[in-house]
Amino acid sequence: MSYLDDLFSLKNKVALVTGATRGLGHAMADALLRAGATVVLSGSNRSLLDEATSRFSGAGLAARGVLCDLASAEQIAQLIERVLREQPRLDILVNAAGVTYAHELDGYPDEAWQKTLQINLTAPFQLARGLAPRMKQQRSGSIINITSISAELGFPDNPAYLAAKGALKQLTRSLAIDLGPFDVRVNNLGPGYFRTDMTSFGWSDPERQEARARRTLLGRWGEPTDLAGAVIFLASDASRYITGQDLYVDGGWLAKGLESK
Repeated sequence: MSYLDDLFSLKNKVALVTGATRGLGHAMADALLRAGATVVLSGSNRSLLDEATSRFSGAGLAARGVLCDLASAEQIAQLIERVLREQPRLDILVNAAGVTYAHELDGYPDEAWQKTLQINLTAPFQLARGLAPRMKQQRSGSIINITSISAELGFPDNPAYLAAKGALKQLTRSLAIDLGPFDVRVNNLGPGYFRTDMTSFGWSDPERQEARARRTLLGRWGEPTDLAGAVIFLASDASRYITGQDLYVDGGWLAKGLESK
């Protein structure tokens, strides 16, 4: 194995990826599998989970599927128990599952607020709390929280999503401090506008699609596979001295000020 292969290899590593049945979570699970990890795929839709697990396994990749609705604290506890019982170790946790419910502020539903914070913020905390002891025991591990450019900037008609992502960014700082003495690293991976089911409203409108592409420095939306390198980097020894940080994969969205001349 070459130096670079060894540096980025995830061979003999075990990962848990939430939201792994579609979109960005699915793409990141695929990347970790192809880098050599055994990946526990977590999702709330049985048919999508079985399909993803079968497709990966059929390609010779070490995928395991576990059904879990992150809106349920009981199911989260069951997911933690199963991972700790069935896997010899846990090296990587990717909190990729997320929901968004756009609605104007007037009349924003309490249910949408509560569910968004539960899945986007509380579930990552509960999973980190439950799984970190295994990482501490191993004295190694990488927790990767999927935030968003919404953790940095204001966007209209989506208060719960912005609040959850901003809080998740700071939760990462807290976890990084608490787990650093055990060589467990915690970082944020923040996507910009990616073409997924979650962003289908903006993508399907030609004007919105073009406006968002133009807002980036690279002039296009992200594709889920654009996160592969970043998640492998944060999961592997290539980032072994990096913790408590934000890595934005946004095509230059946050860096852009005025339009070019």
